[in-house]
Amino acid sequence: MSVEALKELASYLEGRLGEMVAGTRLAYGELTMTVPTGKIVSVLTFLRDDIQCQFVALTDISGVDFPAREKRFDVSYQLLSPRQNLRLRVKVMAGEREPVPSVCSVYAGADWYEREVYDMYGVLFSGHPDLRRILTDYGFEGHPLRKDFPTTGFVECRYDNELKRVVYEPVMLRQEMRDFDFLSPWEGMGELLSGDEKANVAEEKAGG
Repeated sequence: MSVEALKELASYLEGRLGEMVAGTRLAYGELTMTVPTGKIVSVLTFLRDDIQCQFVALTDISGVDFPAREKRFDVSYQLLSPRQNLRLRVKVMAGEREPVPSVCSVYAGADWYEREVYDMYGVLFSGHPDLRRILTDYGFEGHPLRKDFPTTGFVECRYDNELKRVVYEPVMLRQEMRDFDFLSPWEGMGELLSGDEKANVAEEKAGG
């Protein structure tokens, strides 16, 4: 994709969509357009149907977490126009409890993408036909790709032979290897090979 083509696209979209475009940014050969959350369905419908756009393929929906920001999440829609040979990223910003309108009515393939963003980040999509977890288990607690989610998680699961089912328990870090002392692996090794004593003598002379 040429930079000139993306500049022309940005200018065209700003002219046609007006206040529905909160901003455009061209960087690293990629065009990103930010729109208000409530306008995402209208904007994507226009991008799909307009003869100068024809972004008929939704290739991904992803999330980004900014915990310190009031509108914590970015939801990015990656679009492809085979006819125009162009790609476009459309982005909305949403608060932790602010639902984002589902775009399943515009792109049927958005179904599983939105479920993944909900599962990983906890972003709610209003109007989704079946908004439930898709990658984690039904008993999973929290949303793993949030910046404040602990790397160990909250619970661990195992199969209980007596109960004949999977059970969940609080995470227990039993391994001694997790008690790090941050020392060099060579400290306290002593003399292992013939000739090591020469190094000790050299250190004593340098210190004296």
